[in-house]
Amino acid sequence: MAWIVLVLSGLLETAWAISLDRSAGFSRPLPSAAFAVTLVLSMAGLAYALREIPVGTGYAVWVGIGVVGTALVGMLALHEPASLPRIACLALVVAGVVGLKLFH
Repeated sequence: MAWIVLVLSGLLETAWAISLDRSAGFSRPLPSAAFAVTLVLSMAGLAYALREIPVGTGYAVWVGIGVVGTALVGMLALHEPASLPRIACLALVVAGVVGLKLFH
């Protein structure tokens, strides 16, 4: 269960990062509220998962999911550059996250 919560919390990290960007410096109420809610839920899920998963592994997986998710949303929906080197680097992050799970 801890791993499922950790993955969902990583996805929520993506949500709060995108909401933060969309809030335009907290000047837009709806994205600002979405940021606050997803941030709290993401942190709560991470805290829950860390009860069973070592902090180094849990935090690295959480951040990795957030990094990859945020970068993918940026490339696919926000028209950020999607170059082969960027995609290769994201694949390395995914490989690291998978490795941490496999060798946990």
